[in-house]
Amino acid sequence: MSALGALTLAGCGGGGPTTPQVDVQVPQALLDEAASLRGGSVGMLSQKLYSETANQALDKSLQAFAQATGTTISNDLVSGDAGDMVAKMHAEVEANTTRDLAFVSDVRFVGQLHNLGDLTDVTDVVESMRGLYGEPAAEAKNYCVFDGRWFAIPYHFIGTGMYLRKDWYEEKGLPIKPYYSWEELRDNALEVSDPAKRRFGWGLTVNRSGDANGFIANVINCYGGALADNTGTKVVFNSPETVEAVTFIGDIYTNPKYQPMLPPGVGSWTDSSNNENWLAQILGLTLNQYSVYADSKTKNNPVYANTHPFNGATGPAIDKPIAFGQSNSFVVFKGAKNPDLAKVVAKFMVGGSALLGVAKGAPCLVNPAWEKVWDSDPYYTSGDPAFAALREQTRVQLPISTKTGYSFPQAPSPGEQAATAAYLLTDMMQSVIQGTKPADAVAATHARMVQVFEQQGYKQ
Repeated sequence: MSALGALTLAGCGGGGPTTPQVDVQVPQALLDEAASLRGGSVGMLSQKLYSETANQALDKSLQAFAQATGTTISNDLVSGDAGDMVAKMHAEVEANTTRDLAFVSDVRFVGQLHNLGDLTDVTDVVESMRGLYGEPAAEAKNYCVFDGRWFAIPYHFIGTGMYLRKDWYEEKGLPIKPYYSWEELRDNALEVSDPAKRRFGWGLTVNRSGDANGFIANVINCYGGALADNTGTKVVFNSPETVEAVTFIGDIYTNPKYQPMLPPGVGSWTDSSNNENWLAQILGLTLNQYSVYADSKTKNNPVYANTHPFNGATGPAIDKPIAFGQSNSFVVFKGAKNPDLAKVVAKFMVGGSALLGVAKGAPCLVNPAWEKVWDSDPYYTSGDPAFAALREQTRVQLPISTKTGYSFPQAPSPGEQAATAAYLLTDMMQSVIQGTKPADAVAATHARMVQVFEQQGYKQ
């Protein structure tokens, strides 16, 4: 069994939701490019999408390509939060048992994989795709490029979002706005809460999860703190701004004043918990990828019509949300048995009918990562009111700077990615909830981050 065999893998396909009816066609140009590769095979690893329908549509696209080109593609799904995915991928590369390609979150994993020397330069592929699809999402140019070379191919864009119950806000006379400050969101959450009616205004956890990592980091950044400096090489976590942010977050979960707005069990939530509670219509606010929005739409949940999606919150150090999303991006591993075929598969999957079926299976969660793909089908322009805001996230002017001098997105940092993956932020907040003073918790977490960065080769 390969190293990744220890993770929870599942073949695509099977029962469950119906795959959207999209006639998947392989463009002639890609058929011509794959002609000399007929008979070849590719092993692929996919970061599991929240929507099972989208996972099935992805497999349908892969098999349509395989049938049209006379090739074989095997695909496994893996959760990005299941085990130490980077270490296991690296072990496969070193053991020469690696799959040919995978798609993973560029923000979370590409920097670490590149730092370990596991990725193939794919600049030639990206440059040829520019001719087909225009420019990729702005954030991808930060997270997929190292020393001027591309080591990941943007696949589909995942917007960042916050969601509030606009009907609850309207009942209380609270304004519906493009964004709010974190303090406004806290106060509004308390205002709309009514435990007797199973209305809990604050649907955010600080328990170990990707959503909690994103929440904590965003508040810290909005208050003027950061994990690392703009080069991504030096830990700068222990600052007055970070302490102020951690104090703000900790107060929400420890001050009796805010208890009425906290849903039962929020202290033990995982990544799926806020989705489930939002769909159960008991939350007034949550932060999530658009998975929860997609689910409410595809399942005809009444909460969809009462959802106000917005791009995020502000804080003392910035007057606009730090929102630029991320991409799931294809990487081709060193030691791949068939890298040429892997690159053609990646080219095929990012656009046209191959992406359309996946996008319809996860509406607003899976979006084009390339400019011209947005204009390739009416679905992307008129399929949902949220598409306009999502497209704007792909082309936002970067970097976004705070008053304290930090610019986001920062340089890709294997140290920061590893520190985030180790849940240092959530562990810090748990210690605060248990009684540790915020300043002490921040100092202790800074020391742990220094260790992680040094393990990644960055002397502090």
